[in-house]
Amino acid sequence: MFTRLREDIASIRERDPAARSAWEVLTCYPGLHAIILHRWANRCWRHGFRWMARFISHVARGLTGIEIHPGATIGRKVFIDHGMGVVIGETAEVGDECTIYQGVTLGGTSLHRGAKRHPTLGRGVIIGAGAKVLGGFTVGDGARIGSNAVVVKEVPAGATAVGNPAHIVQKEEQKQREAAAARMFSAYGISSNADDPLSLALQGLINHVATQEHQLKKMMAAMKSAGMSCEQVLDADKFDPEQLNKLVE
Repeated sequence: MFTRLREDIASIRERDPAARSAWEVLTCYPGLHAIILHRWANRCWRHGFRWMARFISHVARGLTGIEIHPGATIGRKVFIDHGMGVVIGETAEVGDECTIYQGVTLGGTSLHRGAKRHPTLGRGVIIGAGAKVLGGFTVGDGARIGSNAVVVKEVPAGATAVGNPAHIVQKEEQKQREAAAARMFSAYGISSNADDPLSLALQGLINHVATQEHQLKKMMAAMKSAGMSCEQVLDADKFDPEQLNKLVE
């Protein structure tokens, strides 16, 4: 018990720059209190003391503002930051080293008893403030869910999901896009310069297309000057990157 507690406190201090001491984390962090009380409730639940388990969970909700069903499975080193309004359903599974911000819901969309109704989070998943993950699917290891995203289908390992409904913007195997995905994810829904992350990504794509169009024109001109004929393509709608950028600002 005390080993797990020390482990939890150490993991919170690693991930939260506002944590100044172990004593402060132990006495002032509702996320830690909710995890400790959940372990008691879950132990009662697994041993058949269902009412006692629900009562402990109810008390924990009143003390911390975090509602974790006693049947949920919570891994090691899970950090619920701030935590007010977090709801974790009965069949949810939260993997080791996950980080969950305030207002997150790990909810279910099925009414069938005994079914897997709530999501499973892999190791090291980060879920931004206000996000809703709804359904009995898996969010892969190291995935990130942006602030206020509504996720209703599986998220691959290492991917970033943003929006409502959520869409995938980056996968682990696409190494060249890691920096762009990092800019798109934000636990609180804003980027470092306070611009909308999705708008920044769209503007980047538009600028990339404009650059490619410019390069193609130079290549066509070089080929023509070298005496190489190019098939004439009918003029399409003129591409105006400045106008498109204004639309997504």
